[in-house]
Parts: sequence; structure tokens; C-alpha cells
Amino acid sequence: MMPPAPLAAMLILPSAPSLRPRLGLGPSSSRARGAALHALPRRLELWHPRLAAVESGPPSSQSSAPPPQPSSELLGGIPGLDAGFGGGGGGGGGDRGGDADLGWVRAFPHVLTASMANFLFGYHIGVMNGPIEDIARELGFQGNPFLQGLVVSIFIVGAFFGSLGSSALVDYLGCRRTLQIDSIPLILGAFISAQAHSLDEMLLGRFLVGIGIGVNTVLVPIYISEVAPTKYRGTLGTLCQIGTCLGIIAALSLGIPSESDPHWWRTMLYAACVPGFFIVVGMQFAVESPRWLAKLGRLDDARKVVDNIWGVSEAEKAMEEMKSVVANDDSQASWSELLAEPHNRVALIGGSLFFLQQFAGINGVLYFSSLTFRDVGITSGILASLYVGVTNFGGALVASNLMDKQGRKNLLIGSYLGMAFAMFLIVFSISFPLDEGVGHTLSVTGTLLYIFSFALGAGPVTGIIIPELSSARTRSKVMGFSFTVHWICNFVVGLYFLELVKLFGVGAVYAGFGGVSLLSALFAYNFIVETKGRSLEEIELSLSPAAPGEQK
Repeated sequence: MMPPAPLAAMLILPSAPSLRPRLGLGPSSSRARGAALHALPRRLELWHPRLAAVESGPPSSQSSAPPPQPSSELLGGIPGLDAGFGGGGGGGGGDRGGDADLGWVRAFPHVLTASMANFLFGYHIGVMNGPIEDIARELGFQGNPFLQGLVVSIFIVGAFFGSLGSSALVDYLGCRRTLQIDSIPLILGAFISAQAHSLDEMLLGRFLVGIGIGVNTVLVPIYISEVAPTKYRGTLGTLCQIGTCLGIIAALSLGIPSESDPHWWRTMLYAACVPGFFIVVGMQFAVESPRWLAKLGRLDDARKVVDNIWGVSEAEKAMEEMKSVVANDDSQASWSELLAEPHNRVALIGGSLFFLQQFAGINGVLYFSSLTFRDVGITSGILASLYVGVTNFGGALVASNLMDKQGRKNLLIGSYLGMAFAMFLIVFSISFPLDEGVGHTLSVTGTLLYIFSFALGAGPVTGIIIPELSSARTRSKVMGFSFTVHWICNFVVGLYFLELVKLFGVGAVYAGFGGVSLLSALFAYNFIVETKGRSLEEIELSLSPAAPGEQK
């Protein structure tokens, strides 16, 4: 069986220093700002000093204003939400003396609704894991491994095209409407697949689903990064990975009856239509990204969103930061801008992160995990996949707790080091003469440790940090490019993994995965900027060779 798509892509400490407003500056503040900008390196070859500047800024003072009490109507139309919790949009509010820190609550319904798209992503990863043989038998291509692999991999081809086209939709329609429209191919593709009576119908349905998933994997991290309060952006961003894990677990659990019912796969695919309807309805009550509204010049609408989900005490500072980035720049970015500074460096980092993520071996480990569990007596492929899914989910939960405490960079480095150790542990169990029971135990331990380590950082951080490093102008383009690289690498690894195992053996291939994991940790140490506790606008201004509007 072809390996499923990876669980990533598919997977609070210092506050941000205040930015001075760019509109209406006095002479002294203008001179100060000009001097500060002159001090910034003008070329991105001096990236590391600039990263240090981002990471070492002093924390901002907490706002002493009491939390606001907006109505449920202003909370995106979601009733029943207690409006008495603190804000935290700029890394500040939300803590009130000894009270619980609940500044994330206002944004949570909105990002939770968007992350349902990742649940659907995970569901479509897992839905083919068990019943592919039954599908092949009923549709007349049983015993043809190429066609079985095509049914699985056509999903990736569709996702490739979806990622390429996503940026135009997001820039023109905004995140909210794009999520609703993108549910159409997801619902239609699942329905066509469920009622398919030929291979062509199944391939068409899977291709349409892939297009929808390709758009959503780009869109949801952008939406969460732009809607979530700064202080909780990392934690809420892990909902992408958590949603993917829950979708996989749901598909595998729902697929258990397929072991006794050869037609159960149709029920599973019909069930895939339901989350799409929830997304369409739920996003009708969700807020639009305030950054997208500000880019269009709809500052009053952006201010209303910020007031509602971040708190009035944070709104003034947040709006000044947005104005400092989008002022006098209402045009749409082009793909060619990714070749210019500073966007070229961010795009290179985004593409490299997904390249390294895929060639660190997540697809190979997922494929081989069923054989590893079979060696210790777990013969059910679905049960083995459930063990992997639950481990991945556990790691994602831990990551959600650590993302805004330890930071993205530390989690990414630690994740890849853990993955490297796990790979070398499996290689040791395969390559050295050990007691059979001991060897199998080490293999299973290494596999689960690898999945857990992946879920801690390599899965969730990769999707979170790319939109954080991207500018407001090119964020959708950088994400579209990065995920396009992801799907290409995903396809290549899935295509050649078994051939490499036949040529060099599992031990050598896993040793290669371990080496790439070490290289990924080194890459993260040298090129990734820590973004926790920093607003998107502050990060953008710090990494730009000149402030917006002053570049010649």
C-alpha cells in the first residue's frame, strides 16, 4: 500500500515591544525612526544579526485597562460566549492578577471552525488506509498495485494544484469566503468517490478532494496566524496538527467495520461530506482576518474584529502596527516578488523546511510502521495505524502547551533531534545481533518516539512559522510556494521509498532519514528566527531592509 500523506501538512513568554505609529510622527520621532532603520543591515546576507534583534527585544508593558465586554453579535455571531475574558492581542492582556489566563477564548471558536478543514484533511489521509483492497475489488482493478497507488496518490496531485491556486483566492476573497468556497470540491469530491462505480469516477473524486485540501493546507495556517492574539498564536496554531490527528483517528476508527463489510468504504466516504457542510455554516459566523481587511483599506472593519477578539485594550496598538505595514500599499503581490529581498529568503526558508520535513522520512516511517507492529504480534493494519495516530495526537497536545512557552525554534530543533535519535535506535535494532524480542521492542519504541517527536515540532511548527515570517503582502504567495514544495516532495518520497528499501535495505534508508533529521536541526538552529510573543507586523518590520513605504 502506498504511504499516506504526512501527518503534518497535513499535522508565551516575552511580549512584543510597542511600535510607534507611522502616521503623524513628529520630527524627533521621525529622526529616531530613521536612525533605527539606518542601523538595520540593508542586505539579507546579514540575516543572523537581524534575527538576534528580533529575539532580544524587550517585553512590552502590560495594559492595565480592564477587559472589554463586547456582545455576542460582535463575536462573529457566535452566541453564548462569555465576553468577560481578557485580551492578549499584542502579547499582553489576558492575565488579571491571580485569575486564569483566558485571553485565547474569544479567538478560539473562530480558529476552531477553520481547523475543521484540517480534520477533514486527516480524515482523507486515513480513509483509504483500510478499505483500498475492497475498493479495488469492487471497481475492477484488484491485483493492480499501480492503479491502487494511483487512487491514493491522485489526491497529492490535486493538492499540488490547489496549493498553487490558493494565493489568488485568499488575496481576492479573504480567508473566510475562501474556506467556504473551497468546501465545494471537498464535498463534491467525497460524494463522487462514495457513489463511484468505476475507476474514473473514483479518481475524479479523489482529485477534487485533493484540490480542496491543497487550498486548505495553505489557508488555515494563514487564517489562524492573522486572527489569533499574539500571545496565543503558537498554541492556537497547533490546532492544525491536532485537527489532522483527530481526522486520521476518526477515519481509522470508522474504518474498523470495513474488515468485515466489503462495502463499508462507501459509508466512510459519504461521511466525509459532513465536515464540509460544518465548515460552510461555521465560517459564516467567524470573523474575517483583520490583516486582510486592513490591506483592503477597511480599517474600521479591521478595528471592529480586533476589538472583538483581542480586546479594546489591545486594539489601538494592534491597529497602529497594521497601519505601519499596509499604509499606502493596497496592490496585490505577484509571484515575481518572491525573487526579491526580503521575500526570497523567507520563501527559501519555507520551501527548505518542507523539503527537510519530507526527506526526514515521515512517509517512510508511516508506511513501514504496520510491518514493525506486525513483528510484535499486532497484525491489524488499522490497529497499528491507530497506535501511530494516538501517539501523534499526544505529541500535538504537548506541542500546544509548549509552543508559546519554549518557542518555535527550540521545539523545531528538539523535534528533529528526537527524530534523529529514534531513527538511529531503529537502525541499531535492525543492524546489530540482538535478541529477537529486544530488537522488536526497540523498533516499536523507536517508531513511536519518532512519531511523537515529529508531532512536537516538525509537524506543527513548520506550518505555523512560515506565515509568521512572511510579510502581509506576500504571505499567501510564500505559503502557496512552500506547500507546493511539500506536495512535490511528498509524492517523490512515496514513489521511491520502496525502491530505496529494496536497493539498500531498511537500515540504510532509516540511517539516511536520521541524517536528514540532524541536518534539519542544524538548519533550524542557524536560519529560523524565534517568533513567540512578537506580532506579525513587528516581525515583518524587523526583517525588512527598510520600513514599508521607504524602500526605493
